[in-house]
Amino acid sequence: MDLRDYFRILRRNWIWITTFALVGVLFGGGASILVPPAYTSQTQLFVAIQNSGSVQELQQGNTFSQARVQSYVKTVSTPLVLQPVIERLGLSSSTQELASRVQASTDLDTVIINIAVTDSSPVQAAAIAQAVADSLVEAIDNLEQPTTGGSSPVKLSIVRPAEAPTSPSAPNTKLNLALGLVIGLFLGAIVAILRTLLDYRIRSEADLRRVTDAPLLGGITFDQDATKNPLLTQVHGQSPRAESFRQLRTNLQFANVSGNAKTLLITSSLPGEGKSTTAANLAISLAQAGQTVCLIDADLRRPMVDDYLGLERNAGLTTALVGSADINELLQPWGEDSLYVLTSGMIPPNPSELLGSNEMKSLIKRLEEVFDSVVIDAPPLLPVTDAAVLSQHVSGVAVVVGTQKVKLQELERALRSLEMVEAKLIGVVLNRIPAKGPDSYGYGYYSSSNGAAEASPKNGEVRLHPRADVSQ
Repeated sequence: MDLRDYFRILRRNWIWITTFALVGVLFGGGASILVPPAYTSQTQLFVAIQNSGSVQELQQGNTFSQARVQSYVKTVSTPLVLQPVIERLGLSSSTQELASRVQASTDLDTVIINIAVTDSSPVQAAAIAQAVADSLVEAIDNLEQPTTGGSSPVKLSIVRPAEAPTSPSAPNTKLNLALGLVIGLFLGAIVAILRTLLDYRIRSEADLRRVTDAPLLGGITFDQDATKNPLLTQVHGQSPRAESFRQLRTNLQFANVSGNAKTLLITSSLPGEGKSTTAANLAISLAQAGQTVCLIDADLRRPMVDDYLGLERNAGLTTALVGSADINELLQPWGEDSLYVLTSGMIPPNPSELLGSNEMKSLIKRLEEVFDSVVIDAPPLLPVTDAAVLSQHVSGVAVVVGTQKVKLQELERALRSLEMVEAKLIGVVLNRIPAKGPDSYGYGYYSSSNGAAEASPKNGEVRLHPRADVSQ
């Protein structure tokens, strides 16, 4: 994945990342509230050699002091120093418990010892720190005293007495909030990446390219009202959805530069990806461009074209294939343009056999001689073999891919089924693409707010186009 892929992941999952960040901040704030406050008091001691000799002796004494300081720091946490503190202050803690609250340190190349004591009471913290410093002075004086008698050559002096702190040293609310935010963002980013890696649904062209290099003919913008108003004639002419189909129409013309592909089969991998609405709207768009178009509903299992266009279904494709009526009697004009529809007819018990028959092949050839374009709505590829069988009779196939509906493996299987029958795949159409966001296709310039939707044409008597007479 490149940098753009990571940005796309962040944009797709920004809700998850924001949620984890907020949860992290809440945990940080909760920890600051629930953890009892602790106060830290500090004191400092200076280590010196009791020698007033020459400069050389003073230098040697300073080196000696620095070497001994590390040992004095370790001595602070020993019972030799802490037990007198417990007895002097009357503490109930053991030396081990007190040692966990006392920290001693020294800076490099110095003879300063820092002692810090943490306690729930600021006064108690200062008292313990001062008592530890006094106890350390006495302990070192006894430890460094010569066995032959006399005073200790080392002297510890308190240079910074312990004071009761005015504010708690813990919890650090700002630090906890910052850590909670950082951890939340990190976990949110990890979850976003995992969700993307484990999500095999196709959402955009980038996902599509993981399966096929077939041309992307267009992207159909998702519209909440498409379920109630699926046709182009029911929405404003400058809406993103209408512009999507005009772009699809244009791209098909470029994909068919030679003009040999007059019959286009529209199919999908699974039901519910929008192939029927795509076929119907593509046929309408082609007719609006001045072409004579025939739309065939070849989905003989779940026909939908007649329902979308408000036409009679009982007499249609199956009627013509079994020879019960001539196709000229079955074509139904629709709208004000040169669009004629051949509905599915009665649902037969053997759809695959009918669609793969010589009668179907001859029917398509007759329609190609009369119409500029023939658009066929076929069943999905994976549940049944109808579309694969029918693809051998047409000059081009377009596969509709419903974003967030179909998975990579399912589309791969569907395309493989077309390859097995050597169908000519013209390209794919991404359907249900969001109008905004990281997976949008880009029709933001067009807006449906500039006017009311155009009225749907009446399906009354429309005089047949002169070329619509399909001769035997």
